[in-house]
Amino acid sequence: MIGIVTDSTCDLPREIAEEAGIAVIPAHINIGRQSLRDGIDISREEFYERLPTMPEPPTTSAPGPGAFVEVYERLLGRASHIISIHVASQLSSIYNAACLAAREIAPERIHVVDSGQTTMGLGWAVLAAVEALRESASLEGVLHSVQDTLRRVRVYAVLNTVEYLARSGRVSMVQLGLSNLLNIKPLIELREGVVSSLSRIRTWSRAVNALAGQVRSIAPIERLAVMHTNYLEGAEKFVTRIKDILPHPHESLLVNATTVIGAHVGPHGLGVAAVIKE
Repeated sequence: MIGIVTDSTCDLPREIAEEAGIAVIPAHINIGRQSLRDGIDISREEFYERLPTMPEPPTTSAPGPGAFVEVYERLLGRASHIISIHVASQLSSIYNAACLAAREIAPERIHVVDSGQTTMGLGWAVLAAVEALRESASLEGVLHSVQDTLRRVRVYAVLNTVEYLARSGRVSMVQLGLSNLLNIKPLIELREGVVSSLSRIRTWSRAVNALAGQVRSIAPIERLAVMHTNYLEGAEKFVTRIKDILPHPHESLLVNATTVIGAHVGPHGLGVAAVIKE
């Protein structure tokens, strides 16, 4: 048996993770003096309800190596190996915490993967590992499936505001080619851990048009997730706009992004994570 571990930035719906037997280690969302475990101490719904009235912007942090040690030790009681797939190391110290825990316990049995991704860009890679295991793939086969999926993943988003991203310090405005925050709705891409701006747009409707055009440009698509930050109505309308290129319903997801994503993106953001066909 091979155990599969990830972190809560993957945005996999809880029911999917539980049914697949994926161990999800929660990242932390810091609100004032409280450090809350993502999805355990605070739900997505509660977070987005509180976000507009928070006196200070929330921050995020990685769980310590101890959280990984606990999960790894439990899984190694019945698994010969563990594949632990995590958010881009450039964006979070979660990957480093996982590596420290793996080295402490059983480095020859725990294989930590830096996905270079987050949200469902990471989530699709985790599901690829699960599906490879269901097909009785070897350890090497599962790792190959993960890397193949990551190679074909494309993640794009439009932000209703860049205020939260600027405050987070995870991505500089220079990196996005922005000199100020005024009325900009950037179309951004995450690839190999690097966030870059594809275009800088002044109105929300044009930003959504640009996102739809970007998705169409990478078709045909094998899998697609549409993510939003407490913006279900907009996400559903977006799905309708691109329904002609959507993959099979079993290969499509609509996801309200987790709290640690929302802390950096802010409310009413819209994104896609696609796995392209080759």
